[in-house]
Amino acid sequence: MKATGKAQHGTAPGRVVVIGGGFSGLATAGLLAATGHKVTLLEQQPHLGGRAGRLQRDGFSFDTGPSWYLMPEVIGHWFELMGTTTDDALELVRLDPGYRVWFDAGTPMDLPAGGGADAVFESLQPGAGAALHEYRKQAQGSHSLALQHFLYDDFSSPATFFKPQLLKLLPRLAPLLSTSLEKFVAKRFNDPRLRQVLGYPAVFLGSSPQRTPALYHLMSHLDLTQGVQYPMGGFAHTVDAMAQICRQAGVEIITEARVDRIEVATAAGQARVEAVSWVNTATSGPKYQRVEADVVVGAADLHHIETALLPPEYRSHSAGSWKRRDPGPSAVLLCLGIRGRLPQLNHHNLFFTRDWGENFRRIHAGEDLEPETSVYMCMPSHTDPSVAPDGCENLFILIPAPALPGWGCGGPDGRGSPQVEKIADAALDQIAEWAGIADLRERIMVRQSYGPEDFVNNVNAWQGGALGLAHTLRQSAFLRPANRNRKVHGLHYAGSSVRPGIGIPMCLISAELVAKSVNNIKAPGPMTLPATGTAEGWRTET
Repeated sequence: MKATGKAQHGTAPGRVVVIGGGFSGLATAGLLAATGHKVTLLEQQPHLGGRAGRLQRDGFSFDTGPSWYLMPEVIGHWFELMGTTTDDALELVRLDPGYRVWFDAGTPMDLPAGGGADAVFESLQPGAGAALHEYRKQAQGSHSLALQHFLYDDFSSPATFFKPQLLKLLPRLAPLLSTSLEKFVAKRFNDPRLRQVLGYPAVFLGSSPQRTPALYHLMSHLDLTQGVQYPMGGFAHTVDAMAQICRQAGVEIITEARVDRIEVATAAGQARVEAVSWVNTATSGPKYQRVEADVVVGAADLHHIETALLPPEYRSHSAGSWKRRDPGPSAVLLCLGIRGRLPQLNHHNLFFTRDWGENFRRIHAGEDLEPETSVYMCMPSHTDPSVAPDGCENLFILIPAPALPGWGCGGPDGRGSPQVEKIADAALDQIAEWAGIADLRERIMVRQSYGPEDFVNNVNAWQGGALGLAHTLRQSAFLRPANRNRKVHGLHYAGSSVRPGIGIPMCLISAELVAKSVNNIKAPGPMTLPATGTAEGWRTET
């Protein structure tokens, strides 16, 4: 059931401009169109997806961004709000095992979900199977707690912090927020390999186990209990499916539209958004255009939105506050088309360096990486034959790196900056040695690298951060930047820079937070389908 008609936006549907066509921008645009608003989405790239980039070369189709399909209930919820389901829009495949881990050259460890993971842990440390079973139960509890009390709340009202149900949780929350994930895991597992498996999800939060609150042990519920899925056609197909749904809802999507500024007008002493000015970059000469707006949603990098598009007097965050923030790590990416099959590898592969703490220290300190470092590698061709020519493999390699745009950009066929290609070559050699693929280099048919500066150029990422603001204690939950600009009425923010945080599910939730705010929905919890079948009927779960 899809909502149509007048929205709960005070008196009438509004004119909305969404800046940015990544997951959060598409999700926000779709929800606002479904609730009756006239929505225009502006994306500066020729294609949609934002950080969920794509590359096609010589028969290979690469995702250059997200590659883990987790929290299916959150992703499915957006599709249901838009009147469809993931079953109808996507073809999801459950991965078994979820991923493969190397700790050095030799035999890897496969991690299935559920009791299979318990058995794997037990094989490495007596008693660890039962400990993991209990750990997964705790992670599930924290996951439920986060969904019920944190993720779907924008914390815009001080009253939020004095809810009786939240105050009752303080004894449980305090140790999870004051203890690092690293220490939390170390109390329960002695084997360093098991600690690495349970600590590494912090990297997908733009942080490290030492700097991430223990509350995020909930991530282990996602991969070790719920399990890992994959959308056939890759995440680029997921983006395309969302874009089609948005267009059907009435969203006007304009690509190659670089936003130049957000125009603000002051009336009766209150600053309000008035319009968005943008440049059509698809033409031979710059053509400036203007879209009037009652509401603007900045679904691009928050630092860029505030410092490049807004006059200084309307910015929510001072220059000093940005100096105190952590942009999270950047990354060197490497897309490889490989001739022949690679049975040594699985769909998801993690390579963990023994010098674990030093690896993270170098990333946070902005130092050069060691030749052997922790590496993530996705081989979607293991599951999806459409992403590579027959008999070939598709490899996407991510090497966490310091947020240093000065390291430069990547390029085709080894022609990126020297620093980027040096790191890519080292990771390639490490994978070849550890996985036992001696001729890996000789089998490369396609090679494309990306560096920290590419994140700046492609998605306006602050300091070249690959994911968004790190999930440290000072940048989690209500301490993360808000979804509304407190100085400008009608200016909202969505995406990985703001609440609730990093990752596709969090970006979709941020879209709901904005949609609730724009539609004046006060009740807590996720949005639900309207009982009336019209936009006036939208409500939230209690």
